[in-house]
Amino acid sequence: MDKICVIGLGYVGLPLAAEFGKQYEVIGFDVKQERIDQLRNAIDTTLELTSEELKASQNLRFTTQITDIQAANIFIITVPTPIDQYKKPDLTPLLKASETVGKVLKKGDIVVYESTVYPGCTEEDCVPILEKLSSLRYNQDFFCGYSPERINPGDKQHTITRIKKVVSGSTPEVAKKVQALYASIIPAGTHLASSIRVAEASKAIENAQRDINIAFVNELSLIFDRMGIDTNEVLEAAGTKWNFLPFKPGLVGGHCIGVDPYYLTHKAESLGYHPEVILAGRRINDNMGVFIANKFVKLMLNKGHHLPNAQVLILGITFKENCPDIRNSRVIDIINELKDFNTQVDVYDPWASTEEVHHEYQISLIPEITKQYDGIILAVKHDKFKELTIEKYKKTNTVVYDIKAFWDKNQVDGRL
Repeated sequence: MDKICVIGLGYVGLPLAAEFGKQYEVIGFDVKQERIDQLRNAIDTTLELTSEELKASQNLRFTTQITDIQAANIFIITVPTPIDQYKKPDLTPLLKASETVGKVLKKGDIVVYESTVYPGCTEEDCVPILEKLSSLRYNQDFFCGYSPERINPGDKQHTITRIKKVVSGSTPEVAKKVQALYASIIPAGTHLASSIRVAEASKAIENAQRDINIAFVNELSLIFDRMGIDTNEVLEAAGTKWNFLPFKPGLVGGHCIGVDPYYLTHKAESLGYHPEVILAGRRINDNMGVFIANKFVKLMLNKGHHLPNAQVLILGITFKENCPDIRNSRVIDIINELKDFNTQVDVYDPWASTEEVHHEYQISLIPEITKQYDGIILAVKHDKFKELTIEKYKKTNTVVYDIKAFWDKNQVDGRL
């Protein structure tokens, strides 16, 4: 019977470990002791799993100790793969996880990577570390696989067992073993890619495709704004055609769509090719926060507001709705731009952790809304915001800007 170790217990690793834990003996490994302590008490601060769901995984235990994972024969690495301040891939978590596994790797073991990377990363960057620290030979003593994660944070419909899983292996035999392993917990099925590099590339283009499509509608919103046309009304009309793709304009953040395309472009540039379409889409999406802030400022001025010390409320700072994840949230771009105009910005988000937001962005969330504001921006469409009586927080000339077309058009002064 296989014994599985899942390295990294965030949005990706924890649901995977819990699902495997229903059928296999599983060790969940993470370097954060606080996270391990919470999980041992059946508490998941990412809110992906309930306490009941965690307790249902009876064969799952958690640790920070490398000695506890030595008995595993299948290692699945699900650590983050962010970008640095220069928008270059930061492989530090991935390489450190590889070092951890390399120290306990044995003959016959399989290491499966789920972290999003550029094509070739598993075998070019990670395998040499495994070989060096284990003194074992790749595809003779140990083997690898790649199965890109497809977790959608906050989505309770498209959960891990309901999404077809792409799988691959470093040899045909290992590929079939990896496929059988995932097929045993995923009723939605698997797709066996012909190689690890193909599987890596498939993940890279999934998010790049979505990024480009959102960039297209964001660019449309920039054009239609100059024409005085409501972009959402245009999209509703165009959406009556059966094959029109239903993308909406907005901020593109998070640890996937706003990050993964840079992994693909990094690899392309290392091979001497400069990607034009992908990077153009990234530029458009990265600049949307500044556009929104400046549009909002113009609306404020048109209503007679004096910007220095104007009181502005921003609703939402997580990167998407109904989810506590604040990584790479582009709402911060709006906040920073408004602060350049010397406005006084309050941020309210019942989903976000006050401590995490302060640590990441040096912003103190307000615990509740207690006053009226000169301007209000709906940045994230949390379902909880439907319960707000927005009129309570408006003055006679308050500007309300709706980034997500969340409220009725007649209730707002502008929307993206």
